[in-house]
Amino acid sequence: MPKTDPRSSNKSSSTTANQDAFALLTADHKRVKSLFKEFESLKDEGDDDRKAALVETICNELTVHARVEEEIFYPALREVIEDEDLMDEADIEHASAKQLIAQIEQLQVGGDHYDATVTVLSEYIDHHVKEEEGEMFSKARKADIDSAVLGEEMAVRKAELKEELGIVDDDDLLVLGGAQRKARVEAEAKPIRRVLGESGGGVAAGLDEAG
Repeated sequence: MPKTDPRSSNKSSSTTANQDAFALLTADHKRVKSLFKEFESLKDEGDDDRKAALVETICNELTVHARVEEEIFYPALREVIEDEDLMDEADIEHASAKQLIAQIEQLQVGGDHYDATVTVLSEYIDHHVKEEEGEMFSKARKADIDSAVLGEEMAVRKAELKEELGIVDDDDLLVLGGAQRKARVEAEAKPIRRVLGESGGGVAAGLDEAG
């Protein structure tokens, strides 16, 4: 997957506002918080099927979110902010969240510690989000990271991961379709640029000889 320069003075004008990296991640955070809140409302209802479906959605959302951050957002931040401790702590928090998700996936819905483990995950994610949206985002903005270009790459990767899990929605399909069209245009342009480059060289050579 092609990587983008995380810091650039020329901001991309082709990306939409909802593909901004900070906006994308913040929207993910809000969605997961809403899902956890819905889970809390189901705890006393005893509807195990609804609860299981909701927790599966939570785990999928967190898994995709973490992958996008680990593959694209965090590496980009490591290049532009001088705080290895902050980034290392974020990696460790992700690892701990993954362990909780793995535990939840092995537990029986309605069984011992199921609700408690989901609640602990919720509290853990809430703490992680506060640190990320606070200190990490602040340092990234001060470093003048190109959040539009980075966000575009993250949006595509997020859609790809959701497609792999079979949870892709209409917005994801639009993102994937746009990425595929962009790739086709770039692939078709390469031979043209090569031919023009070769032609330009020939003309220049001919002029040199004529001179």
